[in-house]
Amino acid sequence: METRELRYFVAVAEELHFGRAAQRLGIAQPPLSRAIHQLERRLGAVLLERTSRTVTLTEAGSVLLREARAALDAVEAAERRTRRAALAATGHAGVVLATKAGAAGELLAKLLDAYAAEPDAVTVDLLLCGPAEQERLLRNGQADVALLHRPFDSTAGFDTEVLRTEGQVVVLPAGHPLTARPHVRVAEVTDLPDLPVPRWPGRDGTYPDGPGPQVRDHTQLLQLVALGRACWIAPESCRTQLRDDVVAVPVPDAPTVTTVIAWPPHSRSRAVAGLVRAATRL
Repeated sequence: METRELRYFVAVAEELHFGRAAQRLGIAQPPLSRAIHQLERRLGAVLLERTSRTVTLTEAGSVLLREARAALDAVEAAERRTRRAALAATGHAGVVLATKAGAAGELLAKLLDAYAAEPDAVTVDLLLCGPAEQERLLRNGQADVALLHRPFDSTAGFDTEVLRTEGQVVVLPAGHPLTARPHVRVAEVTDLPDLPVPRWPGRDGTYPDGPGPQVRDHTQLLQLVALGRACWIAPESCRTQLRDDVVAVPVPDAPTVTTVIAWPPHSRSRAVAGLVRAATRL
């Protein structure tokens, strides 16, 4: 299969409409339809059920959609890493570090300071992103290295070094009755009807169902907590960024959070190696 065919199929499978898919791809509809028919014949499988009104994925089509997305991501990652490797050979490339905005701020500052002391240090370009995005950026080649947080992020397929393991706290509005307690349990937090846990967008940009408010960044989240509209369970290190109108209370039975520095196992970047070396000295 050619990458062109995979891109055509993904567009149709995501739009479930040949006209919209053709417009998205910038081509006419007839050659798009022919390309999908040819792909189905080559695979010996019906990928899309078509009627005069609807287009739906078959089971085989669902499998190909998942695999095609992964394959196209891998191709794009290879292109990005190759370009950066070419720049590195001329001495003009930096290293791209992806990290969740608002997370591990103190640790990140120490890491950048430690790396700056390396004799062959290059520029570190930070990609500050939302929850779970740094893993995707590392997998698709937009980042060379990332700070990931287990168990929330998957480190499968990456090389990693553990930087820190910590407990979690619940962040509550100042004056809430639970802030007078030395600690609370997860069940007590989830039973707070007036302070629901916020909902973050998924990878597709949609929000999960639930009573909590929709949030996109930590500034918005802390404002909602301070106003008594939400609570937030977060790693202990979040205390360094809290405002005076919110309070953190330990949650001993919440799962511990392990922060790791992660990078692709096939990386030959000296900058990545130097960044990892600096991280292990923290």
